[in-house]
Amino acid sequence: MQKTALFLLLTILTSYGKAQYAPAAGQSGSTAIHMDSNVIVSWATQCTLVRGWQNMADHSLGKTTTGGQSSVFWKADNDVASLGDGGIAIVQFAQAIANGPGPDFAIFENAFDDFFLELAFVEVSSDGQNYFRFPAYSLTQTDSQVVTFGTLQCEKIHNLAGKYRAGYGTPFDLEDLKNIPGLDIMNVTHIKIIDVVGSIDTLYATKDANGNIINDPFPTPFPIGGFDLDAVGVMHTASSFESENQEAKYKVYPNPTSSKLTIEFATNADIELISLQGQVLLKQHISGGKSVIEVGSLPQGVYLLRLYSKDVSFVRSFVKQ
Repeated sequence: MQKTALFLLLTILTSYGKAQYAPAAGQSGSTAIHMDSNVIVSWATQCTLVRGWQNMADHSLGKTTTGGQSSVFWKADNDVASLGDGGIAIVQFAQAIANGPGPDFAIFENAFDDFFLELAFVEVSSDGQNYFRFPAYSLTQTDSQVVTFGTLQCEKIHNLAGKYRAGYGTPFDLEDLKNIPGLDIMNVTHIKIIDVVGSIDTLYATKDANGNIINDPFPTPFPIGGFDLDAVGVMHTASSFESENQEAKYKVYPNPTSSKLTIEFATNADIELISLQGQVLLKQHISGGKSVIEVGSLPQGVYLLRLYSKDVSFVRSFVKQ
């Protein structure tokens, strides 16, 4: 099933009123990925910072100073680099990122709860020169400014880093950027994170893919102001991504499903059923051929199924209706 269809179904399953995107970490239908999730196979190893202002409207305060390049390396640990208003971080990896099944990387911020959220745009490059932005959307009201310690609803935010609280990464799926000239989604080498200036003043405001002003806490006039980048975790690397011939040996259906999931694989293997938060919900050994597992008791949402033997390891995403 096309990943775009998976996303549309997830959106339907988690929508209510005008809050139409995935909810907070720990809630049914959330796409948050925990920092200890075994779907993460590597972390950023290089970072270049271009600091932004503590307050875009008052340059006398100077730029942010908290953290440094090394704060972004390796696993999320709440040691952050603060970008400031409009600040930028460009991160690189030991191995290029590839477009695999489901989300391909996750960005971690240090929000202390599900409501005080500082946001950032995300762009990727396969040559380190030309960057392409994920289509980001904000449904937060723009009638009044979200103040310095104001709150947001993550259900109104999509494809903006910082959607989830500390310890939980916001996932990004390279499938969203397929067929863009100049971008090889099977060989992404750089990720650029750009702080959203949350002001609704048109002199400073930043806008989403629909041209809507993005309203988030403003100003945050501190050395630790703006988006606080903790880490970037990778789910799919170019070197480990399965070939089409290998992929054809492993089938999972029906997808979506409401009760049973059928798995076809040529040889004996082990499987793990994993939530997007990284919790292993089921471990089971299967024999070569066809096996069926019960998933009827799972809450609605997206899950990962990992199959592995001594020779191969595959991951598939599926939707539980």
